[in-house]
Amino acid sequence: MENDVKISVIMPVYGVEKYVGKAIESIQAQTLKDFEFLIVDDGTKDRSGEICDEYAAKDDRLKVFHKENGGAPSARNMAIDVAKGKYMYFMDSDDWTEPTMLEDMYRLAEENNAELVVTGYYIDTYYSDTGCYTQEQTQPDQVFATRQEFRENAYRLFDHNLLYTPWNKLYLSSYIQEHNLRFPQTFWDDFPFNLSVLKNVEKVVVSSQKYYHFIRARAESETAKYQPKMYQKREEEHGWLVDLYRDWGIDDANSREFLARRYVERVIGCVENVTTRNCPLSKQDKKAEIRKIITNPKVKEMLREAKPRSSYMKLMLLPLRWKNVFLTYAEGCLISRVKTKNVKKFAALKAKR
Repeated sequence: MENDVKISVIMPVYGVEKYVGKAIESIQAQTLKDFEFLIVDDGTKDRSGEICDEYAAKDDRLKVFHKENGGAPSARNMAIDVAKGKYMYFMDSDDWTEPTMLEDMYRLAEENNAELVVTGYYIDTYYSDTGCYTQEQTQPDQVFATRQEFRENAYRLFDHNLLYTPWNKLYLSSYIQEHNLRFPQTFWDDFPFNLSVLKNVEKVVVSSQKYYHFIRARAESETAKYQPKMYQKREEEHGWLVDLYRDWGIDDANSREFLARRYVERVIGCVENVTTRNCPLSKQDKKAEIRKIITNPKVKEMLREAKPRSSYMKLMLLPLRWKNVFLTYAEGCLISRVKTKNVKKFAALKAKR
């Protein structure tokens, strides 16, 4: 029997009372109408849950669940367990989407019998109340004919940040359920979830069209905070990605170079995380942490393989190559200063790295 619900839109909600209305309205405005919108209030302390209830009272496609705070993974998994749509789409509650997104994704999935649809998106970095630097992430249209073809070209999609996040993708629900895939109860849970999806996926479609607006530079967001365990987390993530490529049996030069460049770029991010003004460590302890990071033998190994794409990034990597703690610390402080004092400039540099 054909399922009347084409897509289950899933959205966890916590502490976003200023933004959640726009997120909901962008889904309500979709040209595809046969969806259910599963909103999970994850024990929010502000009015986010009430706002969702107000929208649901006027639109029976919206279903709001209220639960004790358990984190975004538990909220998403709760919705997965009750989703009725042929496909699933995951959204963040402080972003918004273009109106044809669901219809276009659904059409691509149906036409190509796809298990996964991947699209482009926008990164909107706000440096003032109205000023915004927009970065476009996209790759050409492509239908991968075989699992092997996708695996051999996945580095291109990873390289353009198209495979890490859930909100630029449409997932076949039966694939999620048959493989018992759920978001793990961990920080930055979307990355390991997508790796678990990619591990055995066969039918993948890529669209060059961009629909999702990822909003960056919100002071309260997770990406704006100092993360005490960022370095350990990045090391763990690198291990997951290496394991995926090993499991795939992919070991070509392009894929190895991507893995190495991704690793060293994130080392720079870990250094900046330590030097940020929000880090409570003393100057001496910050330098000790940086020394631990840059003297990791893996850094030297990855630097040999990585081929930076810009002069800017080549310069950024020099202190790492020299294992110079003082210069690396100074570089981190400079990045932190630009990041806080000139958000537009920082966004532009990051986009062109």
